[in-house]
Amino acid sequence: MDTAITTTEADLQRLLTWLSPAYPVGAYTYSHGLEMAVEAGAVRNRADLRAYIETVLEAGAGRIDAALLASAFRAALADDGAALDEVAALAAAWRGTAETALETMAQGSAFLKVTNAAWPKPRLVAFAARHAGVLAHPVAFGAAAAWQGLPLPMALFGFLSAFAANLVSAGVRLVPLGQTDGQIATAGLLPALQAATAAGMAADLDRIGTSAPMLDLFSLRHETQYTRLFRS
Repeated sequence: MDTAITTTEADLQRLLTWLSPAYPVGAYTYSHGLEMAVEAGAVRNRADLRAYIETVLEAGAGRIDAALLASAFRAALADDGAALDEVAALAAAWRGTAETALETMAQGSAFLKVTNAAWPKPRLVAFAARHAGVLAHPVAFGAAAAWQGLPLPMALFGFLSAFAANLVSAGVRLVPLGQTDGQIATAGLLPALQAATAAGMAADLDRIGTSAPMLDLFSLRHETQYTRLFRS
């Protein structure tokens, strides 16, 4: 059972800052294979974009990252360094392509660098030092949220929402779509975000897996896409 934590205005300010597109983790440079999906004609409109992101959340990296974040949070909250290191190692191995590995590791490193500078916590600094440059974003975020006293459900839902919002932003630029279409797609993702959060909270890392091979194929093909705006 997760311990209930009262959220203060300072906690909310910190969480909203971490999740903002302005937080310097470089999220805007990644499309999670969406650029290739648009090139291939698989994503052509708002409905396609929403379906793509829902698949990522339900059966792709969103599903895995939610479980990793929750596990990292609980290990950090229990001050179980060995369990936290195991989650970090699993997250480092659990990537289907080189580009998705780069996506999560680069953002994780950037997140730790700025978070340790702005909101330093000795345990987070030590954790980052043990895994220099190889901490996946959800693991870094989950540990930081626990040690900063943030509630797991809010942190997890916020992380997934920010991930989905970044993909919407990429889709608006790539399809292209209007800003209003982007916001309509974002609003329509609420059920998928709620389901992904609940699944992450209840997940067992020994039994979890993904079932979206087309997402990995788009990512693999993106590595050799002739014209690219994004790193993944």
